[in-house]
Amino acid sequence: MANTNELLNRINSKYSTMSKGQKLLATYITDNYDKAVFLTAARMGEIVGVSESTVVRFATFLDYKGYPEFQKALEELVRNKLNSIQRMEVTYGRISQSKILETVLQSDADKIKTTLDKIDHAAFEMAVSTILEAENIYIVGIRSCAALAGFLGFYMNLMFDKVHLLTTNSSSELFEQMVRIGKDDVIIGISFPRYSMRTLKALEFANNCSAKVITITDSVHSPMNLYSSCNLIADSDMASIVDSLVAPLSVINALVVALCMKKQSEVARTLTMLENIWDEYQVYENDEINYVDDSIKAHYAKLGDAE
Repeated sequence: MANTNELLNRINSKYSTMSKGQKLLATYITDNYDKAVFLTAARMGEIVGVSESTVVRFATFLDYKGYPEFQKALEELVRNKLNSIQRMEVTYGRISQSKILETVLQSDADKIKTTLDKIDHAAFEMAVSTILEAENIYIVGIRSCAALAGFLGFYMNLMFDKVHLLTTNSSSELFEQMVRIGKDDVIIGISFPRYSMRTLKALEFANNCSAKVITITDSVHSPMNLYSSCNLIADSDMASIVDSLVAPLSVINALVVALCMKKQSEVARTLTMLENIWDEYQVYENDEINYVDDSIKAHYAKLGDAE
């Protein structure tokens, strides 16, 4: 994968030998790479005023195997560069008002599929075993990723005794909450573009304290992986009005299910206790309809008795 300077370096080094049409493309891409990344070859040619074949030949002229590889280089170039206004402009530019629902849902479905195709199964199994062996589990996710961290923390609390969901508005508060982290502990860091410096600092601190580090992020090139030995990669959409975190949530769901399968009896006991508490204190009866099947409760009870 190209680094953030490689594409521009290729354009600059070959600019003097480019044709007129190629120079037009080079200028457009250099000035508008945040929008060019989302264009098909045909659409880019239409905007610049050249043919689709000229765009494809431009990619090979820059020594890429084809337009798809050229687009990947563009993706790397803009990965951390889009601000909120640019996200909104790009989104409005590629989604018609009448197709919003279909486009967004299809895009999310595509991200889950590509995540499934490329996720590292060995890393996933390593994450499960690392969490199971940890004395303390720390979870950190800032801004939009806080929802993912909270979701993971909720289910982790059903399975483990010492789960620490780090909630903070400053780096100093983060360090205060994890001041006792050590070699027998694990931290799970969740971050997607635009990456959180506070999350990165938390992972750096954990690594310096010899704790295990697991990341849930969008790329092997993510800065979150600097301090991690176990990376769970999930596709996200940085060029949107809101961050698309459907695929990361699916990976977290899979992680929760895998851990639950390893700790069935403990989870069963916890759920049985909670059901009794909810019944005793009428947690759900007044404000929610509870359709939990009595046979499921009985199953939990039997599993607990078997221990």
